[in-house]
Amino acid sequence: MRVERRIIVEAPGLGAQIKAARESDPRSLKDIASAANMSSMNWYRIEAEEQTLPEETLRKIEEVLGVDFGVVFDD
Repeated sequence: MRVERRIIVEAPGLGAQIKAARESDPRSLKDIASAANMSSMNWYRIEAEEQTLPEETLRKIEEVLGVDFGVVFDD
């Protein structure tokens, strides 16, 4: 049996923070997106805040960029 709990947290400006961190990284967008197991187009959608960002994806982006964006989920 699976039990799911879903919590949504507002993180205003997160897309811009991700974009700034990416732009300060010497790697190409293609290389960064690939390291995060996503397409460049998906990465652009995240930066534009056009979709809900799963926590797992956010953590992968933080890992790839070596940044903590400070998004916390209060339990």
